[in-house]
Amino acid sequence: MTIPPELAGATLTIDLAALVGNWRKIAETVSPAECAATVKADGYGCGAREVAQALWQAGCRTFFVALPLEGKQVRDALPEAIIYVLDGLLAGQAEFYIAHDLRPCLMDPAELTEWANATEGRHKAAVHIDTGINRLGLDREQAEALAADAALIKRAGLCLLMSHLASGDNEANPSNASQRDRFTSLRTLFPGLPASLANAPGTFLGPEFFHDVVRPGVALYGGTPLGTRPSPMQPVVSLSAPILQVRDVAAGDGVGYGATWRAEKPSRIAIVGVGYADGLLRAMSWPAQRDGPAKVFIEGQMAPIVGRVSMDMITIHVTDLEGDRVCRGTSAELLGANITVDDWARWSGTIGYEILTSLGRRYAKVYSS
Repeated sequence: MTIPPELAGATLTIDLAALVGNWRKIAETVSPAECAATVKADGYGCGAREVAQALWQAGCRTFFVALPLEGKQVRDALPEAIIYVLDGLLAGQAEFYIAHDLRPCLMDPAELTEWANATEGRHKAAVHIDTGINRLGLDREQAEALAADAALIKRAGLCLLMSHLASGDNEANPSNASQRDRFTSLRTLFPGLPASLANAPGTFLGPEFFHDVVRPGVALYGGTPLGTRPSPMQPVVSLSAPILQVRDVAAGDGVGYGATWRAEKPSRIAIVGVGYADGLLRAMSWPAQRDGPAKVFIEGQMAPIVGRVSMDMITIHVTDLEGDRVCRGTSAELLGANITVDDWARWSGTIGYEILTSLGRRYAKVYSS
């Protein structure tokens, strides 16, 4: 459902030019490796169809999703794209993948056999090997068994060897070098097969992590791929909402559920119609904020969120804001040039990935380029 801005509680704007700029920055860094794009979780909350189309026009040809239905969504938008499904082959669903030309990232001997029997080499797939994250992937013994079975490799249509970094956002973590070395060693078992190890953080670890294909995700959308370090990427999302009401609060009065914040002096409180149903996590409530107080940007000034974040609303302390233009209808910047998804993550004790993928469904979504 398309929500018109005048009827929405808030407007989420996605800057497709910034998104493309972020992709091009990584593509230049990793060249001559191919820079793909991870567009799972509805393009990290930004709209998989719109994101994929913008990146395709910029030159991106390979896309990664988590689920086959996500793959179909991208396929409907991009008939010629290469699309990999990171969650592999769902049992009994080979025909769906074939019908929509989706490439499963196979990570289990039973999956490999099921795909090979269904396709007999007529459709391509990746093979995922585990190098230390201990989630999906063949272990070394299984990878060695597959490498010795040339017929199965052919029947499964394997065209990419991949693994996933556990700690790429922490360049000092020794597991990065360990996974790099394991992947390099296992790659020798599959001569001639293109390889992919680097997610977004991996593209900042150096050329020995690039191989043939990198698959950035959060960095494309403006989130930091560098853990607690500032993001080197352009911000992509901005979120604004009008003030619903400004009210006077007497000294000693509480604000919001549980009165977790009380006014120390006569105060002015602005109410904005965005809450945890819209992705502004309850962990941003006063006084729960991890590195707070959380803030919004109103009329050129920062103002703190006070009281608890509720399902549909936040309350903002605007007593100290200069000027008289803070009133019903005044726009508040919740995300944008002054407040990033990583700020929200820091205030909530989480990561930008969760913030982006939690952005709600009640926004008017606007694309700019």
